[in-house]
Amino acid sequence: MTGIAKGGTARSVELSSAILLYSGENGAQFATVHPVKHESRTSRPLIGAGRPLDRETLTDTLKQLEKNAAPQVEFLPPTVLSVSSRAVTWWSAPALRRVFFDCEELGKRSAVVPHPGLIFHASNRGFSVFAVKDAGRPLADSALFEPPYFNTWDFGKICIGSAHVPKRVDVASIDGWEAGFFNSAFTHPNHGGKRVDYPDGAYAFWRDMLDGKMGETFPLGALVPTKGTVGTFIAGKFGGAA
Repeated sequence: MTGIAKGGTARSVELSSAILLYSGENGAQFATVHPVKHESRTSRPLIGAGRPLDRETLTDTLKQLEKNAAPQVEFLPPTVLSVSSRAVTWWSAPALRRVFFDCEELGKRSAVVPHPGLIFHASNRGFSVFAVKDAGRPLADSALFEPPYFNTWDFGKICIGSAHVPKRVDVASIDGWEAGFFNSAFTHPNHGGKRVDYPDGAYAFWRDMLDGKMGETFPLGALVPTKGTVGTFIAGKFGGAA
């Protein structure tokens, strides 16, 4: 038969193997993979003896299918920087947004404060964020800075904790991922590198932010540089985004 590869190129393909799913009350429980042979006279496909489907074979098969599958057609807003079947990366412009804190050092507090431009990345492997100094949509060579927030680890990893984030990873769920980040309480700075460059550290920085001492523009001089760029991050060469 003739199939359409990614990019719209036609090419000849034939049935070569089959995966059989064995299901119970709670869905698929077991799977076997079978070679497919074709009768010499009629070319009718015949499913051969199977073997249990192991994780490596399943992963390799899904990777091959992703490479050759036609991309889903959808409208991409200008904030989206990259999208794949496993992840989406987007930019959030500098803005005034509300934050919530619940920790011994700062107490239970909430205020609308300025934020820098942010690069968010949601995937089936987790959720991460970096800061950028760009006022407009960042470029591939735009430098990445540490996220100046509590509840983040090295390489921008976000500690989701009890935050409510979408189960799906796609363009349509971007607002839900951002809401999960900003609407949850910042409780503690995680162990690791420095998140902000500020006298007396992160608690003093956020105390002054909550007290309204920073004005309506985020103090970019407090951002801590990383060795990554937007381009290297999306390519998976920094922080493991791909």
